[in-house]
Amino acid sequence: MAEQTSLPILYSFRRCPYAMRARLGLVASQRAVALREIILRDKPAHMLEISPKGTVPVLLLNDGTVIEESLDIMLWALQQNDPQSWLSPETGSLEEMLQLIEEMDGDFKRNLDRYKYSTRYEDADPDEHYTLAIKELSKLSERLEKSAYLFGNRPALADQALFPFVRQFANSDKERFEREAPQSVKKWLLERIDQPDFKTVFGKKWKPWSPEDDLVLFPEEAATHVL
Repeated sequence: MAEQTSLPILYSFRRCPYAMRARLGLVASQRAVALREIILRDKPAHMLEISPKGTVPVLLLNDGTVIEESLDIMLWALQQNDPQSWLSPETGSLEEMLQLIEEMDGDFKRNLDRYKYSTRYEDADPDEHYTLAIKELSKLSERLEKSAYLFGNRPALADQALFPFVRQFANSDKERFEREAPQSVKKWLLERIDQPDFKTVFGKKWKPWSPEDDLVLFPEEAATHVL
């Protein structure tokens, strides 16, 4: 029986750190969506119709609103239900967290991409971009040397929004990351990866969606929190 749903629809790709970020927000808020896993080389027509830019994640709400940015999906979910107080850090403010995320999404992600995908960028110097990305991690290590998490002694939005990208960077050259990354960042990253939320967003493989498929509820345990 083909999928029929009144739930918001999330187009996602399991390994994409932006999509991980969005799914982490949904898990924390326990807000159910209809998950549609895609193949990047064969994107569904409906996804491209609602979001022509063709990148994941994309969330289609019941009223027709389309949310195309991963951080906006996190905020949408957590503003409705935030049981772990991700939007209210122990120290600092939501505005300061958003500023740090914006900074890391800029220079850190730029250097990560030019290291990991250097052949896509003219004149990219992989070694230089790796070194610059390591330097950007100092924005995190300075905080993590003072507290267990980026904004205090419990995880908040900034931790959850940023660690998928640090994980992507660490995995690009595990030996070099182990040698050169700040110890506090390595410890923080391992702790984040070991959490149940991450296992929920990455531990299961979903088959690519097609219009004939049955509904895939995400997160599975959110059945009682359907919007």
